[in-house]
Amino acid sequence: MKILPLSIFSVTLLAGAMASAAADLPINKGLVAAGRLPADLLDSFGETFGSGSGMSVIDWKKTDRGYEGSFLLLPDRGYNVEGTTDYRTRVNRLSIAFAAPEAGKAAVAELKLESTVLLTDKSGKPMSGLDPVAVNRDNGADLPGAATGAVSLDPEAIVRLPDGSLMISDEYGPAVYHFTADGKLVSATLPPPALLPMRKGAINFSSNNPGVGAPKPDPEDPETGRQNNQGFEGMAFNPATRELTVVLQSATRQDGGDKKTTRFNTRALVYDAADPDALNLKAEYVVPLPTFKDGEGKTLVAAQSELAVLPDGRLLLLSRDSNNGWGVKGDTSLYRRVDLLDLAGATNIAGTEFDGGKPVAPKGVLDPSVTPATLATVVDMNDNAELNKAGLHNGAPHDASDLSEKWEAMGVVPALDPEHPNDVLLLIANDNDFMTTKGHQVGADYKADADVDTMVLVYRLSLD
Repeated sequence: MKILPLSIFSVTLLAGAMASAAADLPINKGLVAAGRLPADLLDSFGETFGSGSGMSVIDWKKTDRGYEGSFLLLPDRGYNVEGTTDYRTRVNRLSIAFAAPEAGKAAVAELKLESTVLLTDKSGKPMSGLDPVAVNRDNGADLPGAATGAVSLDPEAIVRLPDGSLMISDEYGPAVYHFTADGKLVSATLPPPALLPMRKGAINFSSNNPGVGAPKPDPEDPETGRQNNQGFEGMAFNPATRELTVVLQSATRQDGGDKKTTRFNTRALVYDAADPDALNLKAEYVVPLPTFKDGEGKTLVAAQSELAVLPDGRLLLLSRDSNNGWGVKGDTSLYRRVDLLDLAGATNIAGTEFDGGKPVAPKGVLDPSVTPATLATVVDMNDNAELNKAGLHNGAPHDASDLSEKWEAMGVVPALDPEHPNDVLLLIANDNDFMTTKGHQVGADYKADADVDTMVLVYRLSLD
C-alpha cells in the first residue's frame, strides 16, 4: 500500500480548501490509541533516550490492520536536575503502528526507536545542552555559546520541510535553526529585540541553569526579553503558504513575564519561510494563554508547550500546568488542553515599537490598541473518561498510569477514511525529562526519582 508523504497531502488539501480560522471547532472523536517506550531505553549512541519536546511526522499510511507511520521526536537539552550537562543535542526517528480500536477502548500503539542523529554546527561540532555563558559568533549569527565553545541548544520544536531538511526552535535564544536532513546547521534566525534576553544592557542567553563549576548569571533573570526557560516552545509550518509560526512559551519579561500570575500575553511570530535561510517576519500577534484556578483559588497561567497546523491551515496550541503528574510531586493536573488558535482579527504588531523597547502588556495589562488572538478548547487531555480507554488516568493513584507532567509534542496526520475524508489523527507525545532510575548520559550513570516512560496518545478529530 502506497505511503502518503505528509507534505504532499498537506499541500494538496490546503491549496484546495483553505478554511477560515473562525470556522467551527474541530470535533474531538476521542482517544483511539496509546503507546509507550520504557524509561530506560537507550538511543543509538548508548545514552538514555529523551522522549518528546517536538514532533514532525515523516510518512503515514492506512493498512488492513490499522495505521503505520514514522516520525521525528526531538528531545531537549538532556537530563538535568542541578544544572545542565554537555549533552550532545539530537533527533530521534521512531515508527508507530496500531490497529483500529475496539468500541470503548483505545488500541495499543507499537512504538520503536529506529535511529538517532546528532545536531551539529556548520563545522560539524556537536551542539551542547550546556547553559550559555557566552555569545558564539562562529556560525554567521550571534548565538548562545557554551563554555566548551559549542553552540548551546535547548531544542523544543521541530518541522521537517518538504526537502527533508529540518527547522528546529529553541529556548536559549530564542532562535530558529535550519539544519540539513542529517543534522548539520545551515543557518539561524533570531527574533526582534523585544524577545531577546537582556541583562545590564547586553544580550545574555543564560537560562540560569549553569553547568558544573559555571557561574550563575547576574542578574539571575533577564531584565527584558524571554524569561528563563520560556523560549520558542511551539512551532508549525504551513506548506501551502510557506509560513513558519513560532510561539514563545509565555510572555516576555516586560509583558508581565516576570511573574507566573501575569505571564499570559505571549507572542506568535509568523515568518515567510519560502527561503528557510532568509526567514522574513511578516506578522506578530499577542496570544492570551489560558488561565485556571489552583486548589487555593489562585489564578495561574498555563504556559504553551507546542503548536501544530491542521490540513485546513488552522493552528492547534497545547497549553498545560506544571508540577503535576507521574514523576513529580502533584498527582492531578488542573489544565492540559489543546486549543484552536485563531489569529484572524488579531493586531499585527510586527515591526512596531512593541518589537523594540515598548512593552505590549506591561505587568500583564494589554495595550488598548492591540487586539489579541483567541483560543477555544478542542481536546481536554485530562478527561478521565477518555484516558481510561487506554488504562490511563489523571490524578490518584500516583503511579505510572497517571499521565506524566509534560506533554510537549504534536503531529497531525490524515485519517485516510473515505467515509470521513476530513478526519485527522492528532498525535501527542510527552517529554519525560529523561527520568529513569537506570539513566546514562555524558559518560555517567544517574538515577532519577521515578521511571517515566515515553508515551504517545492518538486522538481522532473531525474537521467537518
